[in-house]
Amino acid sequence: MSVSPSAKDMQIQPNEAEKPMKPKVLTLVIIEKEGEVLLGMKKRGFGQGYYNGFGGKVETGETVEEAAARELKEEAGVVAVSMEKRGILTFHFDDNPQPWEVHVYHVPDFVGEPCESEEMAPVWFSYADIPYDRMWQDDQFWYPEFLQGRRFRGEFYFHNTHTLVSHSLQSVAQL
Repeated sequence: MSVSPSAKDMQIQPNEAEKPMKPKVLTLVIIEKEGEVLLGMKKRGFGQGYYNGFGGKVETGETVEEAAARELKEEAGVVAVSMEKRGILTFHFDDNPQPWEVHVYHVPDFVGEPCESEEMAPVWFSYADIPYDRMWQDDQFWYPEFLQGRRFRGEFYFHNTHTLVSHSLQSVAQL
């Protein structure tokens, strides 16, 4: 676990006197197969230019797992045969008052061939070649937990959306 005091200095942690805003719930799905992970190059919108897993917002009337499966189909053209929740990550941005609660899923089996969508261009990477330098700064901390099959929870604080200033991460027995 690592925590930097700079987050408090930058005043992006919640003020104890303020009532915390309910987080926006999102999904993130990572396909893993034979020592490789499938990541998508984000072509538009939030995170454009970064490699990431597949996912997005939970829509009204659907469960988090249903949203994860829907987003995977929309963004990568494949259907998950099975999914396992591996993590919950909470993101705080000093330029956005609403935290994001991201549910991270592992997909070991799927049907279909990954294909490019309007939003994402899928690329397979071996574990050794995961392009952390072209991903969100938090990924380097929690991906190793994910790849080891561990469950985890994390909090990440960003300045100006893209600069990670503080984080905490722990393995957990259950989510």
